[in-house]
Amino acid sequence: MSATTLDRAPAPVVTPAPRGLVRTILRLHRAALWIWLAWVAGTAGLLLWLLGPGADSAQHALETYGYGGLLVTGGPGDAYNSLFYYPDTLISLASFAVALFAGGPLIARELESGTARLAWTQSVSPARWLAVKLAVPAAFIVVGTGLLTLLYHQLWSAHANLLIAGIGPRSLYFSLGPATVAAPLLGLALGTLVGLAVRRTLPALAFSGFAYFLVHAFRGNHWPFQGRYQQPELHSRSRAITSTGARISDPGCYDDKACLARHDVVRFTRAYLPSPDYWPRQLLETGVLLALTAVAVALAFGLLRRRAATG
Repeated sequence: MSATTLDRAPAPVVTPAPRGLVRTILRLHRAALWIWLAWVAGTAGLLLWLLGPGADSAQHALETYGYGGLLVTGGPGDAYNSLFYYPDTLISLASFAVALFAGGPLIARELESGTARLAWTQSVSPARWLAVKLAVPAAFIVVGTGLLTLLYHQLWSAHANLLIAGIGPRSLYFSLGPATVAAPLLGLALGTLVGLAVRRTLPALAFSGFAYFLVHAFRGNHWPFQGRYQQPELHSRSRAITSTGARISDPGCYDDKACLARHDVVRFTRAYLPSPDYWPRQLLETGVLLALTAVAVALAFGLLRRRAATG
C-alpha cells in the first residue's frame, strides 16, 4: 500500500467512553447539581436537628408540663410539631423540581439548541446519549432521597410521640418509605418524555410540571390500595392519667381547663401503633411508581429513535 493511499485512508471512528459523557453532563448541569446537593444537605440538617436538639427541647417541655406543654403556642412543642412536617414538603417540591429539570434543561434545551444532534454526530448514538442523560440524575436522586427517607423514618420511629396532632399531612406517608425514592424517578422519566415530545424549553417546563402535578394529585387521593388515610402508621392510642395515677380514656380536652378538672386529668400519654399493612402498601405503591417509570422510559426511547430517524 502506497504512502498516498495511507494518507487518504479515513481516520478510525473513536467512540467516547461513557465516563466522558458523564463528565460532560455534570459540567453542563453543574448549577442544578449544586442546587440538588444543597437541598439534600439542608433537608438532612433539619432532620438531624429534629432528631437531636429539637426533640430534646420538646421532650423537656413534655416532661416538665405534661402534654399541655406541647400545646403552648410558640413553645418548643409547637415549634417542633410545625417543623416536623417541613421535610415532607421539601421532598414533595423536590420531586416536582426534578420533573421540571428533566423536561426543560436536561432534554428540551439541548434538542432546541441542536446540542443533542451535534453529540449524535460525534459517535454518540442517540440511545447512549439518552441512557446517560437518565442514569446520571437518577443516581443522585436515589442516593439523595434514599438518605432523607432513612432519616425521616428514623425520626418518626423515635419521636412521633412528640407530635401534637394525631393525624398529620396525608402526604407524610409517602416520605417514610421507598415510594419516596420512586416518585422523583417517575418525575425524571415523565419530564424526559415530555422534553423529547415538545423539544422546546419553556413549553416542556410547563407540560412537565403539569404532568407530574396530575400524577402527584392522583397519587395523594385516589390510589385504591391506600384506604381512607395514606398513613397506616399514624394510628394512635391516647390515654389520660388522673391525679391518682389511673389511666382513663382520653376525654379529648387538652386545653380546656374545666374539662380537665371535671375528669381529674393531670397529663396524657400517647402511643403510635404501627399498622401491619404499612409495608405491603408501601411496596405495592413503589412497584406501581416504578412500573409507570419504566413505561415512560420505554416511550421516551421509542420517541427518540423515531425523532433520530426522521431528523
